[in-house]
Amino acid sequence: MRGSSMPVSQDAPRSSAVPPEVERSVCVVMHDVTGVTWPDCAKLLDALAEVAPYPATLLLVPEYTRGQAARRDARFCAQMTERLGRGDELALHGFRHHDDSPLKGWTDTLLRSVYTNAEGEFSALTERGARRRLEAGAAWFAHENWPLDGFVAPAWLLSPQSWQALERLPIRYATTLNRIVLLPERTAVLAPSLVFSARSAWRRAASHAWVDLVAARQSQAGIVRLGLHPQDARHPGIVLHWQRLFERFLKSHTPRTKAAVALLARHALEREHKASSSLTAGAS
Repeated sequence: MRGSSMPVSQDAPRSSAVPPEVERSVCVVMHDVTGVTWPDCAKLLDALAEVAPYPATLLLVPEYTRGQAARRDARFCAQMTERLGRGDELALHGFRHHDDSPLKGWTDTLLRSVYTNAEGEFSALTERGARRRLEAGAAWFAHENWPLDGFVAPAWLLSPQSWQALERLPIRYATTLNRIVLLPERTAVLAPSLVFSARSAWRRAASHAWVDLVAARQSQAGIVRLGLHPQDARHPGIVLHWQRLFERFLKSHTPRTKAAVALLARHALEREHKASSSLTAGAS
């Protein structure tokens, strides 16, 4: 999402765990990265780099709703290749970002049109529709020789059919508002995302309080994601808040990309499964 909507949860994991190897990780995640938003994105990323060096996860939108197609912007693609060379991760963030599926009833309208500002692109797609967009995004990454490990749906909303489409593609993880979900098995690791809503003055004020509350609950343990949006860069108070939060988490957490956290989690869970299988076999 573009920092204009309040966070929505639509989690669909099959199990949950936080392996010790990935506890106390902080992931800096830059949402809505395209050619037209990149100046604001770069400003935010640079602001956090003033605190300390870190690897970021950049969520790329192939054809942004209100801008030119990033996948046909040679200059932007070159900039992303340069960021990849610096250690950042590039992940797929929907395809157009805009939810253009038909609305069904007032509750559907409230969630998808009002609450999320029509940003939940994958919230109501069929499996065929979701797979077509996912494959188009993956083809862009392949054309640019970018590795593709992760997918984040706009507004973190995924229909059941979209989850099925993800399971059929070579994508290693997806994220919801509160979890990193390993694919295709959907094993989930708790990893709440902190996010500001810059849509209005009252939303910004509420976001400051909410972000601090969630941050306090995650300050001593666990994985936390700092979900930056381009609009944040236009509000100095939000930029400063992000810097202070990042500085606070660096005292107890290690900065990692989401791909690195997902890989560590998978290895830890595989070892746990093998150990459990060995104990079961020994007991029998």
